[in-house]
Amino acid sequence: GPEMPLFSVPKEVAVGTAMLGVAFATGMLAGKPRPPPRTGGIIGKSGPLWQYILDHSLREHPILKKLRLLTADHPWSKMMVSCDQAQLMANLVKLIKAKKVIEIGVFTGYNTLNMALVLPDNGRVIACDINEDYVKIGKPLWKEAGVEHKIDLRIKPAIQTLDELLASGEAETFDFAFIDADKESCNEYYEKCLRLIKKGGIIAIDNVLWSGRVLKPRKDDLATQSIHHLNEKLLRDARVNISMLPMGDGVTLAFKL
Repeated sequence: GPEMPLFSVPKEVAVGTAMLGVAFATGMLAGKPRPPPRTGGIIGKSGPLWQYILDHSLREHPILKKLRLLTADHPWSKMMVSCDQAQLMANLVKLIKAKKVIEIGVFTGYNTLNMALVLPDNGRVIACDINEDYVKIGKPLWKEAGVEHKIDLRIKPAIQTLDELLASGEAETFDFAFIDADKESCNEYYEKCLRLIKKGGIIAIDNVLWSGRVLKPRKDDLATQSIHHLNEKLLRDARVNISMLPMGDGVTLAFKL
């Protein structure tokens, strides 16, 4: 698509965050990568208000910034989770004193690094992805930040990894899960994560607004249908308390009861 204008945001911030939180794996499982949808977020990126939010809230570790700039040079850079949203995820991980985290959809590993930085030394992120090429961009920086030992990268379909964790008796031992992969499988990811997460743990589901397409899901658009169905289900799911946040492309926090 056409290049997004960088507006008044400093270039190094704008490039990494203008297109927010779209899962890299959309379409990848079918073997045909398709470009992610364009998303401007809820607060228009052309306005000074978003700039104000970044100026007054973003505290980015220098190695995170380095990884974001490296990712910005990638042709699929639009797929990275926004830096302000990644910061919230790390703050939540820290708040609940998490030790075991699941991430479904790693891309270049910006969000992975952000969470690993706040985990205790014996903490672990089980990072699930199907594409090692993207992850290779972030891996050297995980090492540079001194957190490589906290990241357990599993390159295979996430459903398989989640099933393995359940089979090995790890149900209800995880504190936090972040779901940002192919949308067609989002319900299955959610159900398995709910079994793996402890009571009081949090599941964060990204792209729940999907550039507004959830307002009128087309019958032939399986990704949007899947997101919309999960959103409707979450509203009535008595197993969790929820908050849907208009941040990035929309993120729902589900707190397991």
